Amino acid sequence: MDNLTHSLTGFALARSGFDRFCPRATLLMILAANAPDADIVALRGGPLRYLEWHRGYSHSLLCLPLVALLPVLAVAVIYRERLPWTRAWLLCCAGVASHLLIDWTNSYGVRFMLPFSSAWFHLDLNGLYDGWICVVLLFAALWPILARLVSSEIGERPPGGRGTAAFALTFFVLFDLARAVLHQRAIAQLEARLYEEAAPLQTAALPEPFTPFRWTGVVETADSYRVNTVNTLGNLDPQAAEVFYKPASLQAIENAKLTEPFRYFLYFARFPVWSEAPTAVDRDQGTRVDLTDLRFGIPWAGSFHCIALENSRHEVIRSWFTYGSGVGQP
Repeated sequence: MDNLTHSLTGFALARSGFDRFCPRATLLMILAANAPDADIVALRGGPLRYLEWHRGYSHSLLCLPLVALLPVLAVAVIYRERLPWTRAWLLCCAGVASHLLIDWTNSYGVRFMLPFSSAWFHLDLNGLYDGWICVVLLFAALWPILARLVSSEIGERPPGGRGTAAFALTFFVLFDLARAVLHQRAIAQLEARLYEEAAPLQTAALPEPFTPFRWTGVVETADSYRVNTVNTLGNLDPQAAEVFYKPASLQAIENAKLTEPFRYFLYFARFPVWSEAPTAVDRDQGTRVDLTDLRFGIPWAGSFHCIALENSRHEVIRSWFTYGSGVGQP
């Protein structure tokens, strides 16, 4: 999820009682809750390199103890003081584990088992951010400050914030448990139907950030992908789905598959959708090939796109990955 949610979760964990475990515990847990995203340094190699490295080794269970050392070393250097190393490291292990668990809940996924397996794990319960979770965690972080101001005015002892922190963490867990139930209902609606007389090969219900009741349903059949809004409080209307048909084995697409961006993106994508359109390439009539993943948008909209430009002989002149929609790019 987003780093604000990770930071607020680390803060709530510290305030809920972990801050008694070690000096500088709050800072350690906030840093540890974000430490796996240190793989952002891969951006120096460009968007494709970052896509390859993100949620990889820094998010694996094997590397968790090593990643937990990073915030311990950072705090020791910043404050130039001797920490109780074992307790500080164990605290940071808990913070890193919170990051991995939260990333597991969303539809992007995480590769827990590297280097033994490159499989992605995703629960599809939360998006890359969630409005309800963020608001409750933010309330838990700010409430002690507001309560302290009120207490100073009336002369009472201010609260320590442990209660609100425990409440926020409990809400997070119960909210996702409730979402898991709603997610199964959404999946059941998608799998209970035939699509043009074809049974679904694969289904997914992807969360929306501000409501737990509405999901983006994706259904794969032998010849198409379908995107439909699923309301767990109502009935599914299959006729309202947006349909993307799988292309035939075209030369332009086959050549694009051989390039590095498309090879990796096909491994990453769960619902790959192809599109192609004529375009001018080096003053000649060529072809633009696009590949997107329906988890993050549709062709020419959303995000996470691979693009290839091919000449009239379908030779790839250039291919690249972008986190944007690709609209307006040559």
